[in-house]
Amino acid sequence: MSADFRDRTDAGRQLAAALATLDLPPPRIVLALPRGGVPVGHAIAQTLDAALDIVLVRKIGAPGQPELALGAIADCGAGVPPYIEWNTMLLHVAGPLQAYLDRAVADELDELERRRVRYGAMQPPQAGSLADATVIVTDDGVATGATMRAALAAVRRAHPAKLVLAVPVAPDDAWLTLRGQADESVCLLTPPSDLFRAVGLYYRDFEQTGDDEVIALLADRRAP
Repeated sequence: MSADFRDRTDAGRQLAAALATLDLPPPRIVLALPRGGVPVGHAIAQTLDAALDIVLVRKIGAPGQPELALGAIADCGAGVPPYIEWNTMLLHVAGPLQAYLDRAVADELDELERRRVRYGAMQPPQAGSLADATVIVTDDGVATGATMRAALAAVRRAHPAKLVLAVPVAPDDAWLTLRGQADESVCLLTPPSDLFRAVGLYYRDFEQTGDDEVIALLADRRAP
């Protein structure tokens, strides 16, 4: 399979071209999922004359199986409490004690705050502007859709004037679920879920995005 995007910046520019055909009234704010979503979001923000910030998402892992996500917690820094989306089916099967869940949530909230401070992410009163803005949520791609669902739900609670989802690639079944959570949605590639393997396969350059790059890109497009 040949790669469809040169790198994350190229994916963002292609998304921006598609987004430019939509009715997206200003002010516009792009919220990217770090770290890989930030170069995508920066390219969108540059093209659409938008501010750039982040929405932070952390998975809540199962006891002894941290990669098995029992849920996800998302925070857009918009003056509303973080949103938690649980995988109720896995919760029923795994059956973790409430004490474990409480501790796991507390740990991830602490990590969200550490990352927010690290990246200098949006804090009130800037966050109040989400209610009057076209907010575009983006990442470098979607696999299962779990983290993006939590991110969209968190942003929706901030009552943006219009909520837009824009991603370069997502398996078709995940996209069908996600697109209904936004007022407008753009996905450039929706391969069949049975053929989808990994987001990185759709990029020629999918090197990890570092914290320093995230901080620099945010500083370049962050609202004053």
